[in-house]
Amino acid sequence: MKSSSPEKSIISLASWLETPVGSYVRGWEQARFDELTSDIFGFNAVQIGLPQLNALQANRMPNKWITDTHVPSAAMQASGTLPVVVVHDYTELPFASQSLDLIVLPHVLEFSEEPHQVLREVERVLIPEGQVIICGFNNASLWGMRQFSGSLFGSHFLPHGEFISLLRMKDWLKLLNMEVNRGHFGCYAPPCRTAKWLQRFDFMEKAGDRWWPYLGAIYMVQAIKRVKGMRLIGPAWSKQGVKSAKGVPVANRVHKKSD
Repeated sequence: MKSSSPEKSIISLASWLETPVGSYVRGWEQARFDELTSDIFGFNAVQIGLPQLNALQANRMPNKWITDTHVPSAAMQASGTLPVVVVHDYTELPFASQSLDLIVLPHVLEFSEEPHQVLREVERVLIPEGQVIICGFNNASLWGMRQFSGSLFGSHFLPHGEFISLLRMKDWLKLLNMEVNRGHFGCYAPPCRTAKWLQRFDFMEKAGDRWWPYLGAIYMVQAIKRVKGMRLIGPAWSKQGVKSAKGVPVANRVHKKSD
């Protein structure tokens, strides 16, 4: 299910997240991101894409950014999520090699034309023992089956992207010397479009975690960059701020307005 226009697909994902089922997904993902990032320490963290979700809000690193391919709207600026670094695409990140402690990728790889290159770029800018958190749609779920059947009749339940299985994602990470640390599955409700029916199936969240944990509609995986032959002594971060590998125009960075 590869989209012919990744830019349009990621935009459709942003609008889809405003629907009742998208709000259900966003709520689960926000809770898991908060849980996973709250105890990751360092100095520099970046969220790649999807500014509608603040995946780093619970993290306490002093330097946090979000990369996006568009200058944020006035509404997004007013919401004051994170300072934005505008990039041409996610395959060339404007950060120096081994300069970031944490990177999060919410639904970026499945809407990218070059997901392998995006991951390689993530590996390049992460410090040794740096961490990456990735979330995506699970094609081995009720939602995945609904999406597949809908694609046969032109009625998609989810935004049109090329969904990557968790096993395939783990293989990609392993090839880049990324060691999977932990992960989560969630959103076990059937593919319903209304808030009323999603609430009726709320009991399936706990049941799914216990009885069919690998069939959640969303997965989230956390991995650590390992460097062979390297032994870290003391904190696994540098006190130096991020140095851009390529000059990023000041106009491309949008900061929160001070109160």
